[in-house]
Amino acid sequence: MPTPHRRLAESGASPARTSVGSAEATAARRPRPATAAEAAHQRLKQLILDNALPPGTQRLEAELALELGCSRTPVREAMLRLERDGLVSVTPRHGMRVLPVSLADMRDIYDVLGSLEPKAAELLARRGLPAGELAPLHRACDAMEAALTAGNRPAWAEADEAFHRGLLDLCGNGRLAAMVMQVWDQAHRARMLTLNLRPLPAASTAEHRAIMVAIAAGDGDGARELYRLHRRRGGTELMSLIERSGLAWL
Repeated sequence: MPTPHRRLAESGASPARTSVGSAEATAARRPRPATAAEAAHQRLKQLILDNALPPGTQRLEAELALELGCSRTPVREAMLRLERDGLVSVTPRHGMRVLPVSLADMRDIYDVLGSLEPKAAELLARRGLPAGELAPLHRACDAMEAALTAGNRPAWAEADEAFHRGLLDLCGNGRLAAMVMQVWDQAHRARMLTLNLRPLPAASTAEHRAIMVAIAAGDGDGARELYRLHRRRGGTELMSLIERSGLAWL
Protein backbone atom coordinates (compact mmCIF):
# COMPACT_ATOMS: atom_id res chain seq x y z
CA MET A 1 0.00 0.00 0.00
CA PRO A 2 1.48 3.43 -0.89
CA THR A 3 2.52 5.53 2.06
CA PRO A 4 0.95 9.00 2.57
CA HIS A 5 4.19 10.63 1.38
CA ARG A 6 4.30 8.41 -1.72
CA ARG A 7 0.67 9.22 -2.57
CA LEU A 8 1.45 12.94 -2.27
CA ALA A 9 4.50 12.52 -4.48
CA GLU A 10 2.50 10.64 -7.11
CA SER A 11 -0.11 13.41 -7.15
CA GLY A 12 2.56 16.07 -7.68
CA ALA A 13 2.10 17.62 -4.22
CA SER A 14 4.50 17.68 -1.33
CA PRO A 15 3.85 17.50 2.42
CA ALA A 16 5.37 20.94 2.88
CA ARG A 17 3.29 22.50 0.11
CA THR A 18 0.11 20.91 1.46
CA SER A 19 0.84 22.25 4.94
CA VAL A 20 1.49 25.72 3.57
CA GLY A 21 -1.75 25.62 1.57
CA SER A 22 -3.69 24.54 4.65
CA ALA A 23 -2.12 27.32 6.70
CA GLU A 24 -2.96 29.88 4.01
CA ALA A 25 -6.58 28.71 3.91
CA THR A 26 -6.84 28.96 7.69
CA ALA A 27 -5.34 32.45 7.63
CA ALA A 28 -7.81 33.51 4.93
CA ARG A 29 -10.73 32.43 7.10
CA ARG A 30 -9.40 34.22 10.18
CA PRO A 31 -11.15 37.58 10.81
CA ARG A 32 -8.97 40.57 9.97
CA PRO A 33 -8.22 42.73 13.01
CA ALA A 34 -9.79 46.18 12.90
CA THR A 35 -7.54 49.08 11.98
CA ALA A 36 -7.18 52.04 14.35
CA ALA A 37 -9.48 54.10 12.12
CA GLU A 38 -12.13 51.36 12.05
CA ALA A 39 -11.97 50.97 15.82
CA ALA A 40 -12.30 54.73 16.31
CA HIS A 41 -15.23 54.86 13.89
CA GLN A 42 -17.09 52.07 15.67
CA ARG A 43 -16.48 53.57 19.11
CA LEU A 44 -17.59 57.09 18.13
CA LYS A 45 -20.58 55.75 16.19
CA GLN A 46 -21.79 53.77 19.19
CA LEU A 47 -21.43 56.82 21.46
CA ILE A 48 -23.56 58.83 19.02
CA LEU A 49 -26.19 56.13 18.57
CA ASP A 50 -26.52 55.66 22.33
CA ASN A 51 -26.72 59.47 22.75
CA ALA A 52 -23.60 59.58 24.92
CA LEU A 53 -22.68 62.23 22.32
CA PRO A 54 -26.11 63.85 21.89
CA PRO A 55 -27.23 66.01 18.94
CA GLY A 56 -25.41 69.33 18.81
CA THR A 57 -22.28 68.05 20.55
CA GLN A 58 -19.12 69.71 19.17
CA ARG A 59 -15.82 67.87 19.62
CA LEU A 60 -12.32 68.67 18.45
CA GLU A 61 -10.14 66.09 16.76
CA ALA A 62 -7.46 66.37 19.45
CA GLU A 63 -10.03 65.87 22.24
CA LEU A 64 -11.38 62.72 20.66
CA ALA A 65 -7.88 61.34 20.06
CA LEU A 66 -7.07 61.82 23.74
CA GLU A 67 -10.31 60.18 24.87
CA LEU A 68 -9.92 57.22 22.53
CA GLY A 69 -6.24 56.77 23.28
CA CYS A 70 -5.05 56.96 19.69
CA SER A 71 -3.42 59.42 17.31
CA ARG A 72 -5.30 62.11 15.44
CA THR A 73 -5.00 60.45 12.02
CA PRO A 74 -7.41 57.54 12.70
CA VAL A 75 -9.78 59.95 14.47
CA ARG A 76 -9.79 62.18 11.39
CA GLU A 77 -10.59 59.19 9.17
CA ALA A 78 -13.31 58.08 11.59
CA MET A 79 -14.94 61.53 11.57
CA LEU A 80 -15.04 61.55 7.77
CA ARG A 81 -16.71 58.12 7.81
CA LEU A 82 -19.26 59.35 10.34
CA GLU A 83 -19.98 62.29 8.05
CA ARG A 84 -20.67 59.84 5.21
CA ASP A 85 -22.95 57.94 7.61
CA GLY A 86 -24.97 61.15 7.99
CA LEU A 87 -24.30 61.36 11.74
CA VAL A 88 -21.93 64.35 11.98
CA SER A 89 -20.69 67.36 10.06
CA VAL A 90 -16.92 67.92 9.92
CA THR A 91 -15.34 71.38 9.73
CA PRO A 92 -11.56 71.80 9.33
CA ARG A 93 -9.92 72.98 12.59
CA HIS A 94 -13.29 72.79 14.36
CA GLY A 95 -13.69 69.02 14.55
CA MET A 96 -17.10 67.44 14.26
CA ARG A 97 -20.63 68.34 15.31
CA VAL A 98 -23.22 65.63 15.97
CA LEU A 99 -26.16 66.28 13.65
CA PRO A 100 -29.76 66.45 14.84
CA VAL A 101 -32.49 64.25 13.41
CA SER A 102 -35.56 66.33 12.68
CA LEU A 103 -39.15 65.12 12.68
CA ALA A 104 -39.09 65.41 8.88
CA ASP A 105 -35.95 63.25 8.84
CA MET A 106 -37.70 60.61 10.94
CA ARG A 107 -40.69 60.55 8.60
CA ASP A 108 -38.34 59.99 5.66
CA ILE A 109 -36.46 57.28 7.56
CA TYR A 110 -39.61 55.39 8.46
CA ASP A 111 -40.82 55.62 4.87
CA VAL A 112 -37.62 53.84 3.85
CA LEU A 113 -37.83 51.27 6.65
CA GLY A 114 -41.51 50.64 5.98
CA SER A 115 -40.73 49.87 2.34
CA LEU A 116 -37.55 47.79 2.61
CA GLU A 117 -37.76 45.87 5.88
CA PRO A 118 -41.05 44.11 5.02
CA LYS A 119 -39.36 42.89 1.84
CA ALA A 120 -36.48 41.52 3.92
CA ALA A 121 -38.99 39.61 6.08
CA GLU A 122 -40.64 38.20 2.97
CA LEU A 123 -37.31 37.13 1.46
CA LEU A 124 -36.28 35.42 4.67
CA ALA A 125 -39.58 33.55 4.94
CA ARG A 126 -39.27 32.35 1.35
CA ARG A 127 -35.74 31.05 1.96
CA GLY A 128 -37.17 28.27 4.11
CA LEU A 129 -34.21 28.15 6.46
CA PRO A 130 -34.11 25.34 9.05
CA ALA A 131 -34.98 26.15 12.66
CA GLY A 132 -31.35 26.12 13.70
CA GLU A 133 -30.48 29.01 11.39
CA LEU A 134 -33.47 31.01 12.63
CA ALA A 135 -32.43 30.47 16.26
CA PRO A 136 -31.00 34.02 16.69
CA LEU A 137 -34.41 35.52 15.86
CA HIS A 138 -36.21 33.13 18.22
CA ARG A 139 -33.75 34.07 20.98
CA ALA A 140 -34.34 37.76 20.32
CA CYS A 141 -38.10 37.29 20.68
CA ASP A 142 -37.59 35.33 23.90
CA ALA A 143 -35.32 38.09 25.24
CA MET A 144 -37.86 40.79 24.36
CA GLU A 145 -40.61 38.92 26.18
CA ALA A 146 -38.40 38.39 29.24
CA ALA A 147 -37.36 42.06 29.29
CA LEU A 148 -40.99 43.15 28.95
CA THR A 149 -41.99 40.98 31.93
CA ALA A 150 -39.13 42.45 33.97
CA GLY A 151 -39.86 46.01 32.84
CA ASN A 152 -36.25 46.27 31.64
CA ARG A 153 -36.38 48.76 28.78
CA PRO A 154 -32.65 48.81 27.90
CA ALA A 155 -32.61 45.00 27.68
CA TRP A 156 -35.72 45.12 25.51
CA ALA A 157 -34.10 47.65 23.17
CA GLU A 158 -31.02 45.45 22.87
CA ALA A 159 -33.12 42.39 21.98
CA ASP A 160 -35.18 44.45 19.52
CA GLU A 161 -31.99 45.55 17.77
CA ALA A 162 -30.75 41.94 17.68
CA PHE A 163 -33.99 40.88 15.96
CA HIS A 164 -33.84 43.54 13.27
CA ARG A 165 -30.15 43.07 12.55
CA GLY A 166 -30.55 39.30 12.54
CA LEU A 167 -33.40 39.49 10.06
CA LEU A 168 -31.29 41.62 7.70
CA ASP A 169 -28.31 39.30 8.07
CA LEU A 170 -30.43 36.28 7.12
CA CYS A 171 -32.66 37.73 4.40
CA GLY A 172 -30.21 36.78 1.65
CA ASN A 173 -30.03 40.20 -0.04
CA GLY A 174 -26.91 42.05 1.07
CA ARG A 175 -27.68 45.18 -0.93
CA LEU A 176 -31.13 45.53 0.61
CA ALA A 177 -29.65 44.99 4.08
CA ALA A 178 -26.98 47.66 3.48
CA MET A 179 -29.60 50.17 2.32
CA VAL A 180 -31.70 49.59 5.44
CA MET A 181 -28.69 49.94 7.75
CA GLN A 182 -27.85 53.33 6.24
CA VAL A 183 -30.96 54.79 7.87
CA TRP A 184 -31.56 52.26 10.66
CA ASP A 185 -28.72 53.67 12.77
CA GLN A 186 -30.24 57.15 12.62
CA ALA A 187 -33.63 55.84 13.71
CA HIS A 188 -31.90 54.05 16.61
CA ARG A 189 -30.95 57.41 18.15
CA ALA A 190 -34.55 58.59 18.24
CA ARG A 191 -35.74 55.29 19.67
CA MET A 192 -33.17 55.43 22.47
CA LEU A 193 -33.99 59.06 23.30
CA THR A 194 -37.69 58.23 23.62
CA LEU A 195 -37.29 54.78 25.19
CA ASN A 196 -38.37 55.89 28.67
CA LEU A 197 -41.15 58.14 27.36
CA ARG A 198 -43.06 55.36 25.62
CA PRO A 199 -45.43 52.84 27.18
CA LEU A 200 -43.93 49.42 27.80
CA PRO A 201 -43.58 47.88 24.30
CA ALA A 202 -46.12 45.09 24.70
CA ALA A 203 -47.62 45.59 21.23
CA SER A 204 -44.22 45.63 19.54
CA THR A 205 -43.14 42.48 21.37
CA ALA A 206 -46.25 40.61 20.24
CA GLU A 207 -45.75 41.84 16.66
CA HIS A 208 -42.18 40.53 16.58
CA ARG A 209 -43.37 37.10 17.70
CA ALA A 210 -46.12 37.03 15.05
CA ILE A 211 -43.59 37.98 12.35
CA MET A 212 -41.29 35.23 13.59
CA VAL A 213 -44.09 32.64 13.39
CA ALA A 214 -44.81 33.65 9.78
CA ILE A 215 -41.13 33.47 8.83
CA ALA A 216 -40.72 30.03 10.43
CA ALA A 217 -43.81 28.82 8.54
CA GLY A 218 -42.39 30.04 5.22
CA ASP A 219 -45.29 32.48 4.79
CA GLY A 220 -43.66 35.23 2.74
CA ASP A 221 -46.82 37.26 2.13
CA GLY A 222 -47.85 37.06 5.77
CA ALA A 223 -44.38 38.02 7.06
CA ARG A 224 -44.24 41.00 4.70
CA GLU A 225 -47.68 42.31 5.68
CA LEU A 226 -47.13 41.82 9.43
CA TYR A 227 -43.83 43.64 9.21
CA ARG A 228 -45.37 46.49 7.21
CA LEU A 229 -48.06 46.98 9.86
CA HIS A 230 -45.43 46.74 12.61
CA ARG A 231 -43.35 49.50 11.07
CA ARG A 232 -46.37 51.70 10.38
CA ARG A 233 -47.65 51.43 13.94
CA GLY A 234 -44.21 51.96 15.45
CA GLY A 235 -43.44 54.93 13.22
CA THR A 236 -46.78 56.60 13.98
CA GLU A 237 -46.22 56.11 17.73
CA LEU A 238 -42.70 57.56 17.57
CA MET A 239 -43.69 60.62 15.49
CA SER A 240 -46.58 61.37 17.81
CA LEU A 241 -44.32 61.09 20.84
CA ILE A 242 -41.71 63.39 19.34
CA GLU A 243 -44.35 66.00 18.51
CA ARG A 244 -46.00 65.83 21.97
CA SER A 245 -42.69 65.94 23.81
CA GLY A 246 -41.23 68.81 21.79
CA LEU A 247 -38.08 66.85 20.98
CA ALA A 248 -37.47 68.90 17.86
CA TRP A 249 -33.73 68.91 18.65
CA LEU A 250 -33.41 65.16 17.95
